[in-house]
Amino acid sequence: MQVIRGLHNLRDEHRGCVATIGNFDGVHRGHQAILDQLRERARALGLPVTVVVFEPQPREFFAGDQAPTRLTRLRDKVELLAEHGADRVLCLPFNDTLRSLTARAFIERVLVEGLGVRHLVVGDDFRFGCDRRGDFALLEAAGAERGFGVEHTRSFLLDCERVSSTRVRTLLACGNFAQAARLLGRPYRLAGRVVRDRQLGRTIGVPTANLPQSVRALALQGVYAVIAELPDGRRAEGVANVGWRPTVGSQRPVLEVHLFDFDGDLYDQPLSVVPCAKLRGEVKFDGLDALKTQIGLDQARARRFFATADDSLPLASAPLAREAVTSDSSAGQPADHDDG
Repeated sequence: MQVIRGLHNLRDEHRGCVATIGNFDGVHRGHQAILDQLRERARALGLPVTVVVFEPQPREFFAGDQAPTRLTRLRDKVELLAEHGADRVLCLPFNDTLRSLTARAFIERVLVEGLGVRHLVVGDDFRFGCDRRGDFALLEAAGAERGFGVEHTRSFLLDCERVSSTRVRTLLACGNFAQAARLLGRPYRLAGRVVRDRQLGRTIGVPTANLPQSVRALALQGVYAVIAELPDGRRAEGVANVGWRPTVGSQRPVLEVHLFDFDGDLYDQPLSVVPCAKLRGEVKFDGLDALKTQIGLDQARARRFFATADDSLPLASAPLAREAVTSDSSAGQPADHDDG
């Protein structure tokens, strides 16, 4: 699978493809259905599948810190897109130059001159261009003129509702990891590489593996019972804090994981962590002694949870009010099939 960063890196061999455009945050089952649709068309035409994404995502560019948190880092997104059939990912920097393109200019520069698109699959509510004139009808007209086909994405529903990144975020915030996994098609994971930190956990008898997190990708915050998937393939139960560690302070959010009954060196190694049940929110304690006491309570509660759980992932489904899983509030907005 190829990752192409920017239009300037497109070559003649990249021209001619079946393509789609969006954020694909989380690469959930709705996104996977779009990729299935692309693969069907690509097989019929004998062409590769190209997914066009933006970095930063448009909402992040315009809304900054007020933008929705991400479900997946760019690296994870690319891996998931490849897993579900993408042959190429074109990552366009979303900046003043790109945002200033009219809809017609975007079609010509990106789709026609850049990719030589033969067939395009987008949501019928897709909007683009600084003049806000870019829509499905304009793409159909441009396709007829420039020789590429256009079709809208098929609806993908679970429980009579469209699957969206917004719904997944809501479920994660509620601690409903089982339902979030249904929408994602896999357990939700946090991942990264273990770094050397201040090692304060060792001073209170609770050594931790610390994985720096992006502020943009902080869909969870609090203390959780977790299962870590170790580099050698083993699994280890534990507790984790995701956030800013208010008692000791942190310059950036951290995933801080304490593994039960584990003795080993994980520094500089990749770690994947599956949250299974939310234990509590982040709290600032009056010093390390109070923090140590609470960590002991968190550990005991997590061990009790794992003692009664089966071996499947995810392990928990917290109660969720019906209003928390109503239709995505962003329905009808631009590129809604890849919201967030």
